[in-house]
Amino acid sequence: MSRPTVLVLPGWQGSGPGHWQSLWEAQHGYLRVEQHDWMRPLRGDWVARLEEVVLEHAPLAGGDGAPGIVLVAHSLGCLLVAAWAAHSRNASRVCGALLVAPGDPEREELRGVLSSWAPVVTQALPFRSLLLASRNDPYCSFARAAEFAAGWGSELHYQGACGHINADSGLGLWPAGHALLQHLCQPPHANST
Repeated sequence: MSRPTVLVLPGWQGSGPGHWQSLWEAQHGYLRVEQHDWMRPLRGDWVARLEEVVLEHAPLAGGDGAPGIVLVAHSLGCLLVAAWAAHSRNASRVCGALLVAPGDPEREELRGVLSSWAPVVTQALPFRSLLLASRNDPYCSFARAAEFAAGWGSELHYQGACGHINADSGLGLWPAGHALLQHLCQPPHANST
């Protein structure tokens, strides 16, 4: 049985070599969506780039029973998924999203550099999604992450005290997170047997 195409969506400043996203790419061959500017992220530019990559991989996924695309987003990448899904005519190509440690661009200390990301798009996603959040994330409170999960229709998973769930969290390959991704990659009917 063929598997979905997994697209990795790093957040602001990208994901370095020790980040679980980078380790998953190296270990499993997932594809990173490279943005033109990781340091000065503009929502419109990032949304357009994701649209390009989804269309590029659309013949390999989605339609005619093909498995589709699964998005693996971290931090600002989570907000990218929400903004893209709200405007794209190709959201049906995506069958699921793993949303990890969303950032909150409406926090005072982030408003200046992430101004184009506010207000956060909070309409329901048209595909299955899991949102993983930490209670001590310096970029988003757990309560705010829960608000995002409710707005996006995401299943909320509490990760304990893992900071921003990044390389600094010491997760390495993060097998628990990858197990959730594997669950998300299963067709919905496969989980109900």
